[in-house]
Amino acid sequence: MSDRVSPNSKPAAPSAANGGAGRAAAAATNGGTTKPHLYNPTSRPPYRQPYNRRHHHRPRRNYCCCCCFWTILVVLILALLAAIAGSVVYVLYRPHRPSFTLASLRVNRLNLTTTADSSASHLSTLFNLTLSSKNPNSHLSFTYDPFAISCSTSTGDVFMGNGTLPAFVSNSKNETSFKGVVITTASDPDADTVNKLRSDLKRKNGLPLKIEMDTRVKVRMDGLKSKKVEIRVTCDGIKGSVPKGKSPAVADVSGSKCKVDLRIKIWKWSF
Repeated sequence: MSDRVSPNSKPAAPSAANGGAGRAAAAATNGGTTKPHLYNPTSRPPYRQPYNRRHHHRPRRNYCCCCCFWTILVVLILALLAAIAGSVVYVLYRPHRPSFTLASLRVNRLNLTTTADSSASHLSTLFNLTLSSKNPNSHLSFTYDPFAISCSTSTGDVFMGNGTLPAFVSNSKNETSFKGVVITTASDPDADTVNKLRSDLKRKNGLPLKIEMDTRVKVRMDGLKSKKVEIRVTCDGIKGSVPKGKSPAVADVSGSKCKVDLRIKIWKWSF
């Protein structure tokens, strides 16, 4: 006869060896139920924006680099062309700067008076110059505007007078002379200027003077004309003296040299 199973009998609890305790703890932490992670073929994947090449732009940095490169290249090409043109002109015409010479300087009047209490001073001067300008070029001519002439001491830079020189044209291989150019002043210098001038008058080698002449010149070369540029002629190394009596004092100009400099004007400053 077969054995019967009693309905009140219960299956045995799983042992700890079979992992019963671990499954019980996992069920307790998950709220008593376990959720299997199963693949659902009907679920929709996350949306991703498709790649569109039309909206893909180059960085702006590449455009800036290209612009800088072509700008620098154009500037270098223009500089090279200018250098070549200048070299050709120099080889063909051999241009030289004009030269100026101070032939003589006479001091007709140089009076410095001061009041008894040294509160005021008065300076009166009169100089007479002889200048010459020479154009050493064979194919170039210079057209000068009127010159503004000023005279001052070389050491203390004390203003001694001013004058003018008329406009003229210096053709190729030509020399132009000017006699009787007058420089004069009647001013009231301050105490510092008076002290500088008195110390210069006591020099044994004579009163050091310099003459500056400012003007604008236009260059013409075989039908080509340039724009007017500013130049300054500086004659230094002059040794003057105070005249005695009515006869003028002749200054020593044997060591004087005149140089011509191009003046570059940027806004309000000239160099």
